[in-house]
Order: sequence, then C-alpha cells, then structure tokens
Amino acid sequence: MKIFQQQAEYNYSWEEVSTSNWQKYGPWNEKTPHVIAVDTLSRTIDPQTRILRTERLITCKQSAPKWVNTLLGGHETSMVYETSYVDLKAKKVTMCSMNMTCADLINVRETCIYQPASSSPDARTLFQQRAEITALCGGWQKIKNSIEQFTVERFQQNAVRGKEGFEMVLERAREVFAEQRELLQLKQDSRILQQAGM
Repeated sequence: MKIFQQQAEYNYSWEEVSTSNWQKYGPWNEKTPHVIAVDTLSRTIDPQTRILRTERLITCKQSAPKWVNTLLGGHETSMVYETSYVDLKAKKVTMCSMNMTCADLINVRETCIYQPASSSPDARTLFQQRAEITALCGGWQKIKNSIEQFTVERFQQNAVRGKEGFEMVLERAREVFAEQRELLQLKQDSRILQQAGM
C-alpha cells in the first residue's frame, strides 16, 4: 500500500468553500474536462445531528498509460463512488470516495476534509487530502509497486490541477453571489420594481 497526502489553504471562508464544493465538477472548472457525469444517488439529513449525507457516482474518462489500461482491462471510463458529510455545527465537510472500476485489481480510498483554517477561521479554509492505494494483483510485487507508484504520481499531478480548478469555481461563485446581492439590493431600493412586482 502507498499513501498520498497533502494539505492546502483556500483564501475563501468555509461557507463559500462548502457551498461551491457542489459545483466543483461543473462548467466553472476548466481543469476537469475528464469528468463526464456526476450523479447524485441519495441525499439525507440526520434528524439528530443535522449532518447532510450525500452519495454520488462520478464518471470520468481514463487517461492512464497504455500498459496500465492493458493490465487493468482497457476501460475507457472509470467510476468513483463518493459519500460526503456536511456538518454545519462543526463547520466540516468530509468526503470519502473509492474506485468502483477495476476494484478487484486496485483499491483507492480517498478522504478529503474542508474546515476553517486555524490561521484565519472566518476567511480561510483548510483542505486536507489522504489517499490509500493498494494494488491487488497477488504475487507480482514489481507490478503492484509500479501500479501503486503510478497512482500516487497521478494524485500528485491532479492535486495541482484540482486546486487551480477549484479556485476558478470559488472565484466565479463569489462573483455570482455578489451580483445576486446587488440585484436584491436594487430591487429593495427601487420603488418602480417593487410596484411592478419584480
């Protein structure tokens, strides 16, 4: 088993990050063209804890080298199952995901956490990511090591693009919310718009 982990901070409040997280793979993010679809399977709120639990299926285009695709069965797309927990009281988003494609050959379990940064809890958000990668092709240690190492390197590359892409989403969300606030203020200040029922 190999482990990839990192942490970073965003110059956005936890409220902005936790809200924009749902748009992470949308059109505002130019860094995720490999994501084909994000399907929400279920969404529930625990009546006692008030924690929002969401299950999603994320479908992506494969971009692995030929030798990896051949070894893993030549799949053109991959699917990832994600369960997320949003705890408003603790101000914490926890996202747990695992691969469904080639799960009999490689096991990737990832956990990402967003919570207010201790340096500036009202303005910055800490992002923590940890992935455990285990190749399951028994007996072939050299191949197992190569697959695990390739996957760790892919996580390292994707981490940079992922942060850049999410920054785009956060920036656009901030602009959109500012525009909406201005529009609401205009409506409240305009007697003509109020009379027109707009």
